[in-house]
Amino acid sequence: MSLHSSTPVLIVMGVSGSGKSTLASGLSTTLGWDFLEGDEVHPAANVAKMAAGTPLTDEDRWPWLRSIRRWIDEHQAAGTPGVVTCSSLKRSYRDVLAANGVVFVHPTGDERIIATRMAARTGHYMPASLLASQLATLEPLQPDENAIAVDVSLSPAEQLAFTLDHLAAHGVAVPLDPEGASGTASGTPAAV
Repeated sequence: MSLHSSTPVLIVMGVSGSGKSTLASGLSTTLGWDFLEGDEVHPAANVAKMAAGTPLTDEDRWPWLRSIRRWIDEHQAAGTPGVVTCSSLKRSYRDVLAANGVVFVHPTGDERIIATRMAARTGHYMPASLLASQLATLEPLQPDENAIAVDVSLSPAEQLAFTLDHLAAHGVAVPLDPEGASGTASGTPAAV
């Protein structure tokens, strides 16, 4: 992983139920960076399709991805670091979002853990029935992508500590004892 910009933006990516929002919120709070919940900028038609159990097509996603990219560009132009959630399931989607200073943070791992979390979730438009289609669409991160893989079997606090440790090792200013992320998660940070 490398940061080529003085204004980093973290994109917490992955399938629904992987813990993107929890990790992104923790990163934003701990680092004091702006936060965008990518689900909130989906066009209404996309939300309606997903709520009805219909997977989105590439054509459905392009306007949404361009909205997120505009947010990234605006933040970097203003010198304001940020954290955004966005599934970023395909490499072509990540390529739209990638820019200098963009790091993908991917909570990933056991499908059963993700399915259990998704089934327990309330108040979200994405039904658990779409998890299989998201997993089928997900393209693994490649070595040339600026990314950190985070194991979903870790607790939210451990995921946060793991990610912060990895960012600090690559020059991002991280609070020495971030609340809720004290201690280091076991294991070595996994860059892809």
